[in-house]
Amino acid sequence: MNISARIAAELRGDRVIWAIVVLLSIVSMVAVFSSASTLAYDERGGEISYYLIKHGVILGFGLVIIYICHLLAYTKFSRWAPGLLVVAFVLLGVTMWLGVDINNAKRWLKIPFVGLTFQSSDFAKLALILFVARSIGSKQDVIKDFKEAFVPIILPVLGICMLIAINDLSSSLMLFLICILMMVVGRVAMQYVVMLILLGVSVFSLMVMVGAKYPELIPRAATWEKRIETYVNPELASTDDRYQITKAQIAMSNGGIFGVGPGNSTQRNYVPSAHSDFIYSIIVEEYGVLGGLAVISLYVLLFFRIVRLVTKSSKAFGAMVAFGIGLAMLLQAFFNIAVNLDLVPVTGLTLPLISMGGTSVLFTCISLGIILSVSKYIEEVTASAS
Repeated sequence: MNISARIAAELRGDRVIWAIVVLLSIVSMVAVFSSASTLAYDERGGEISYYLIKHGVILGFGLVIIYICHLLAYTKFSRWAPGLLVVAFVLLGVTMWLGVDINNAKRWLKIPFVGLTFQSSDFAKLALILFVARSIGSKQDVIKDFKEAFVPIILPVLGICMLIAINDLSSSLMLFLICILMMVVGRVAMQYVVMLILLGVSVFSLMVMVGAKYPELIPRAATWEKRIETYVNPELASTDDRYQITKAQIAMSNGGIFGVGPGNSTQRNYVPSAHSDFIYSIIVEEYGVLGGLAVISLYVLLFFRIVRLVTKSSKAFGAMVAFGIGLAMLLQAFFNIAVNLDLVPVTGLTLPLISMGGTSVLFTCISLGIILSVSKYIEEVTASAS
């Protein structure tokens, strides 16, 4: 058996999705090498190889996780979903209490003895999508009973999104939107979708009022207000408030159509978080509009391949979990790109599988592994039926 045949036998599921994963990983390594120079200078005396090796190890480990998860029957994740949701609530609560405080946000837990940090919201997002997919998938007909919709769907969505919002509003709003769209696609009666929206708006409004009166309880409320004001009224914002976006726009304007070439970015030394939140601006600077469109095309193609699985899946849970995870990746990518283009207020969302990171990359890989597990099941059913 030649190498290509052996790889094809080992990597089951949608080959296009596998190819997109490899391409995004390559883009990530090249982009991180270009964008992490300032971070290397500030923290390692200019030793960029440290961050490149570290990111390469994380990506490599992530690819192993994708392989392992795609071997598992995706129905196992349905059985694990209730337990994972409980763990998510616990982790978010512990993070609020004992989390590492960075810029008035407690998003990270420090893992004892190893000195690494863990972002609990990444775990919670995946856990909630799995749980909502399980709750919808357990009913083959329209969910129109109050007990079927409120307790297994609406309450967990409100609880998880509220806990995430305290320290990470953008992730919370994105997750809330994903759950609403999953309910619509999953044929939950519209009155319960509207109920979730109204309750979500009420909870968010209450958090804003509490944050304004008691900033020590929700310290990020002032940041939310400032970022929205900066976006709505840019002409009134200070130079410091617009610094991130201004530098990102300069980087992208430098790129033009074809870019300045790999490793030739000048703005990577000035764009804040160039290796994470604003890595897209460095990609456009070095590879131009064509490079930026190529990255967008990869995410869109990934989503369409996932939607193809949804239409082919004979199991409701498989269809809903693939749709939820695929939508999460597409929205996160588009929100990140929209921030770089100054189309939405600044958020802390990274570019999936491209931005440098730890838990963000690993949970993206777990999500892709689950999608490929669904794809593998469909492939096996199709083969047995033919």
